[in-house]
Amino acid sequence: MNDKKNSDTINFAKIPKDSQRVYHGVRFDVYGMELPTKSGRKIRRELIVHPGAVVILPILDDDRIVMIRNERFAIGQTLWELPAGTLEPNEPPKVTAGRELIEETGYQANVIEPLFSFYTTPGFCNELMYAFVAKDLKHIGQKLEESEKITVEALSWKEVLTLIQDGILCDGKTIATLLYYKTFNADKFQ
Repeated sequence: MNDKKNSDTINFAKIPKDSQRVYHGVRFDVYGMELPTKSGRKIRRELIVHPGAVVILPILDDDRIVMIRNERFAIGQTLWELPAGTLEPNEPPKVTAGRELIEETGYQANVIEPLFSFYTTPGFCNELMYAFVAKDLKHIGQKLEESEKITVEALSWKEVLTLIQDGILCDGKTIATLLYYKTFNADKFQ
């Protein structure tokens, strides 16, 4: 899934045959199905069908990273994260990345480049997340959704890596994107 070409098309996993939608939500649907085991017995499983999402690594001209503190109701905590968001119907991931970057951080990027893509939780969900790096940033102001509680802070690479090492930054998509970029791509985007 690390092929940069994947970031230009939405890769929805097919909904398994003989599955039934049991829940229709705002951001995802849940399907139930019976799967055969090795012994031929059937077991019940659920699949979250998700439209996909993006995560954006915004880097300022002075090499600081634009991070957000995002209040997450599901865990009752405010997390350090990179900006991210769900794809809208028929919206290319790169467009989603630009939109979410402005909404959550207030920064507009003149350069948004694909980095890599990955499945977030393939044991029960087909969400494919597209990671981007954003540069040549201009602050134009946040456009948060009514339910979002997000603050913005620019951190150095040293600060961000210390937050990861100390277990303070514990958001999986953020850790994966930061470490992937730092390990494989930092020189390509200088």
